[in-house]
Amino acid sequence: MSSSSSGPHHAILDARGLMCPMPVLKAKKALRDVKDGGVLKVMATDPGSVADIKAFCEMTGNRLISSDQDGDVFIYHIEKALV
Repeated sequence: MSSSSSGPHHAILDARGLMCPMPVLKAKKALRDVKDGGVLKVMATDPGSVADIKAFCEMTGNRLISSDQDGDVFIYHIEKALV
């Protein structure tokens, strides 16, 4: 994971090439380093991540701001829940 000051996100997680459940597990871990209300950008290639990331956000109270696809890469923006 690397931090970024550009764009609408505060951190980036590159989970391309990882299969279920790794994108969700790595997103959960990466969100620990994001401030409340901050945004994590996740990039994944596993088609199962579409349902998995949505369910993860619903279960944890984090907000899935966007879910897009660019070729074979799924891009998510997750806003960390305010605690």
